[in-house]
Amino acid sequence: QVQLEESGGGLVQAGGSLRLSCAASGSTFDINAMGWYRQAPGKQREVVASIHKGVIPINAVAAAVKGRFTISGDIAKNTVYLQMNSLKPEDTATYYCNVQTNTAVYWGQGTQVTVSS
Repeated sequence: QVQLEESGGGLVQAGGSLRLSCAASGSTFDINAMGWYRQAPGKQREVVASIHKGVIPINAVAAAVKGRFTISGDIAKNTVYLQMNSLKPEDTATYYCNVQTNTAVYWGQGTQVTVSS
C-alpha cells in the first residue's frame, strides 16, 4: 500500500500562485509515475501533469495549463510538486495527487484550489 499526503491548496485571486505538494510513503519501491489530477464540480477528473520514471524522467503537462503550471519532484524521493502560476477561475477544482506502481494506482484525499475573479 502507498499512502499520500497532500498540502498547499487554498483560495487565491485570479493571477495569483499556489504550490501543491505530495509525499508518498509505504510501499513506494515500484512507483513509476507521480502526478496531479483535478476535478471541478460536475466535470470528469482530468490529468494536469505527471512525472514518469526513466533514465531521463518524462514530465507531461496538460495543454490547458501549459506555460502556467510546472510539475517537479523526484520519484526516487517519493515527492511531487505542482507550481501553479497565473491562476484562472477555471482552474478552480479539487486537485488529487496520483501515484502509479507496477500493480496499482493510488489517490490522495484531494486538496481544494479556489480561484476568485
